[in-house]
Amino acid sequence: MAEGLVVTSPNGTLAAPGSRSGLAGPTSSGVAARAGGGGAGGGARKTTGGTPATAVIACGALAGHVREIVTRREWELRVHSLPAILHNSPRDITPAVERLAGELAAEGWRVVVAYADCGTYGELDALCERLGLVRLPGLHCYDVLAGPDRIRALLEAEPGTYLLTDFLVRSFRKSVLESLGLDRYPELMTDYFGHYQRVVWLAQEPDAELTRAAHEVAQTLGLPLTVIEVGVSLLEAALAQLATPVS
Repeated sequence: MAEGLVVTSPNGTLAAPGSRSGLAGPTSSGVAARAGGGGAGGGARKTTGGTPATAVIACGALAGHVREIVTRREWELRVHSLPAILHNSPRDITPAVERLAGELAAEGWRVVVAYADCGTYGELDALCERLGLVRLPGLHCYDVLAGPDRIRALLEAEPGTYLLTDFLVRSFRKSVLESLGLDRYPELMTDYFGHYQRVVWLAQEPDAELTRAAHEVAQTLGLPLTVIEVGVSLLEAALAQLATPVS
């Protein structure tokens, strides 16, 4: 049974103490956003004032937040998401991005990539350099959401930290337990998670349902839960940089 709960605010100040700690793992254009789903087309304009309109290839684990930001900021961007399950085989991320980027570029879109490195060990950067694309900064989505310095500090304070995002909290059973076979072979839980000491949830939009689910994840792993509210401001700022064409 997980014990302890620490909640911090977006600026890192302590909001509520816990008992113990202990992880695996443009400005607004005023134009209606084009935040469509996967696949090209859909009637969105491919030029804006003579400049190719922008299509965003987004990691499935971030795509929901990306679409919300694009819609709220009224950016003229079209969002195309790739399956989040690619993170379980990160060598497949770069080929999937390349295929979709090729399709979109052939249709006249300026393409940007809403992925961090995400375990591709530089392969995604090599693709971006070759095709003239830009991606989100950081090694992984945790860097994108919380900032690399904050993530580094968390891991230095406790190397055995299992990080969660809102997406992972919602999809934990499917994306972690089922994908690792732990729903069928629960005796392997210790093999996968025995070296972790705590769960840290980097909460973007916490609510009662997600909080209950995060506690359930921690209880499943037998670890204490720390909740750090990070929001989406860093992701939003990074997307603004992607959405602004370099002149």
